[in-house]
Amino acid sequence: MTSVRLPLFPLNSVLFPGLVLPLNVFEARYRAMMRDLLSRPEDDRRFAVVAIRDGREVAPTALGMPDATLPTAEGPAAGFGDDPVQAFHGVGCIADAATIRPKSAADDTGYEVLATGTTRFRLLSVDASGPYLTGELEELEESRGEGAGALASGVVRTFRTYQKRLAWAHERTLSSGQDLPADPSVLSYLVAAAAVLDVPAKQRLLEAPDTATRLRQELKLLRHESALLDKLPSLPAVDLTRQPTSPN
Repeated sequence: MTSVRLPLFPLNSVLFPGLVLPLNVFEARYRAMMRDLLSRPEDDRRFAVVAIRDGREVAPTALGMPDATLPTAEGPAAGFGDDPVQAFHGVGCIADAATIRPKSAADDTGYEVLATGTTRFRLLSVDASGPYLTGELEELEESRGEGAGALASGVVRTFRTYQKRLAWAHERTLSSGQDLPADPSVLSYLVAAAAVLDVPAKQRLLEAPDTATRLRQELKLLRHESALLDKLPSLPAVDLTRQPTSPN
């Protein structure tokens, strides 16, 4: 088994291959990560994004709710317990940082980062000995699985119905000019990112063993969510290609 070690960026959200991830970086550990990435060639600025199972993106000042009167917890594993690997989901997505822009030229106050998800990985271990967490990763190949093409056609139809009901719930006009990708794998990731689902549901889609399984899960989820929208038209609208900007 071939593994690779990359900087680890935990989030309270799931990143999928092909999706854009904007980040607002201000914590010391993540500023250090971005400084190191900036020192590398532009085509080698990869880091690993993993969804948090138990913990916080921003280090808490104490157990429970943050207390502004107490010193801020520090260190690469702050907020993630004594064994950080237990705080994260086991499958994540490698991100390629296309843009890392310092917020200030005068001092190190933070960075605005724009990255794109590329490849899924399995998290093998976490190292907290440096200024930020690093992970030992096994990159995961994407296989189509049986019947992916036929399932993709069903997902396109069901997703269009879901989009219409979501737009209707917010009294918005659905643009008809936005084409969905023909490739079943790319489609499966786009739909997984665009659907209004909680982190555990999105994580299960990321962890699907192949494209066909992910599409099959999405058919079931989209039908369920479309039925809910008929009765509870109050869910937030989403962008199909970008993750929410995440503070760190």
